[in-house]
Amino acid sequence: MQWVIDVQRDIYLAFGEHIKTFSQGGSWAALAAFLPMGIVFGAVHAMTPGHSKSVLATYLTGSSAGMRRSLLVSLALSFTHVFLAVAIALLSLPLVSVTLGSVGRAPALETLSRGLLGLIGLWMLWRALSHKGHHHGDQEGAAFGFMAGLIPCPLTLFVMTFAISRGVPEAGVAFAATMMTGVALTLCAVALVTVFFRQQLARLLVSRPRTIAAVTRAVEAIAGLILVALAIREIIR
Repeated sequence: MQWVIDVQRDIYLAFGEHIKTFSQGGSWAALAAFLPMGIVFGAVHAMTPGHSKSVLATYLTGSSAGMRRSLLVSLALSFTHVFLAVAIALLSLPLVSVTLGSVGRAPALETLSRGLLGLIGLWMLWRALSHKGHHHGDQEGAAFGFMAGLIPCPLTLFVMTFAISRGVPEAGVAFAATMMTGVALTLCAVALVTVFFRQQLARLLVSRPRTIAAVTRAVEAIAGLILVALAIREIIR
């Protein structure tokens, strides 16, 4: 974890220097040459606590989503997580004063996100207990990704604020775009690993349809309970 923190710090400080140079008349070519480091920055940053990795894994464990749909959920989460920080920074002070209780956090959006995820958990629990069908469409997955990503990325917000303060918001947007790619890579890896192990378990039980049906309902019910518990805990905090 210390290595992850060190890498983040080094890339962030280096990008700060590139922003200063760019704002003082530097070329896009020099900035663009450094932008790919944003992918590394985003991927490493997403490995740190937060970013809804546990929530994502919990949802996918209790769902019937395959590899393709799990990637859709991860991409929706990543896009919302980073884009919201960019939007807050660009809209600047009016929205910041309403949503940000402290630097790098958005309490109102965090509460909304966790509340919506709690509702998803209740729905999963009800469906498992009522023996309803377990089809999870693309719209449900995208909606979950959007809800889980409603908490803005604090480091993206810092980068955007720094770029705006230097008068070059376009540089911040460019770096945020590459950072979003890195975040998506890490979250997609989490999603694919989760779905892979769930599918392997299902294959082990394929000769026992009643057992697998019972296990599926139990896992979905447990996942729903966990989402509700996480939502309650985070809202209370």
